[in-house]
Amino acid sequence: MLQITIVDYGSGNVLSAQQSFIKVTNDNKIEAKVLISKNLSDIKNSTHIVLPGQGAFSTCMSGLKNTPGLVEELYNFAIIKQKPFLGICVGMQMLAIDSEENGLHQGLGWIKGSIKILPDNKLKMPHMGWNIVNPINNNKLINTPKDYYFVHSYYFECQNKENIMAESQYGINFASIVGKENIYGVQFHPEKSSSQGLNLIKNFIS
Repeated sequence: MLQITIVDYGSGNVLSAQQSFIKVTNDNKIEAKVLISKNLSDIKNSTHIVLPGQGAFSTCMSGLKNTPGLVEELYNFAIIKQKPFLGICVGMQMLAIDSEENGLHQGLGWIKGSIKILPDNKLKMPHMGWNIVNPINNNKLINTPKDYYFVHSYYFECQNKENIMAESQYGINFASIVGKENIYGVQFHPEKSSSQGLNLIKNFIS
């Protein structure tokens, strides 16, 4: 049985994410428990971890760090044990080395890169709504271009192009999916992205 844990650290739409994962497991007859938790034993016993995130980067990082042992247990899960890990929105951005949002703030540093503001190209900010996601490197999440739902003003600037799994366009081309081995991050919200979002979730847990 799978144990999918959505990390509850005080930031992120955990209920919506949980409902989407439950729907995918039920619809595909996948035997799984989908938990919302920050309990270290739940993290340790998981087969898959989902890190959501909404709001300011620094607030999200503080939420992680203020839960004793949580960052270390996530590191052990994703980096040492190399189990499947998915960051969503700011959860994706926290995979970076640092962020320039409201000052310079340290991230988890699991994928080399920095979080930067989308340039002002006379486009409405934040970037909100449906946009095409184009896969550019082989990855398990998506293999054809599809629309997903975005809400963000900052983007992940990868140091290494091989970590860019897919790109989208909003004034500039930006990484909409990043990845490194067992670790993935998506800038959009699969839980708000209709059937294609549910299919991405299925691919992640398969």
